[in-house]
Amino acid sequence: MPTFDDHAHTTASPAAVWKLLYDPTRFTEWWIGVGSVDANADGSDYTMYPDGYPDFPMPQTLRADGRQAQVTISCLVSDLRFVWQLMLGEDGQSTDIHVHVDIPEAEAARLDTQREVIHRSLTRLAALARVSL
Repeated sequence: MPTFDDHAHTTASPAAVWKLLYDPTRFTEWWIGVGSVDANADGSDYTMYPDGYPDFPMPQTLRADGRQAQVTISCLVSDLRFVWQLMLGEDGQSTDIHVHVDIPEAEAARLDTQREVIHRSLTRLAALARVSL
């Protein structure tokens, strides 16, 4: 199974990043390619509609573990899995954002595209959290 990891750093606190990361309705603000989101009341299951494809629903599950500062998102269509982890920066105030991505063999051709999308999304997440202070 193809996998990759990426990370970013932001001067924003882990709490500021967490507010953007655990709420799927905020994904349109920073996750490249997410056009819209319909989420249930607790946000654990939601449907993502890709940019430019409003008639292509992609059900997702989201598991947030606030104690571990970790969010796991699984696409129920393509079986991609994203594990986001927040860590307090060395200065005791900023945040290191890490993501691990698992791509099933059937989707292996999307590896390079997913690397780019996730890297750009991490950059946007870090910047948005910084200005949301």
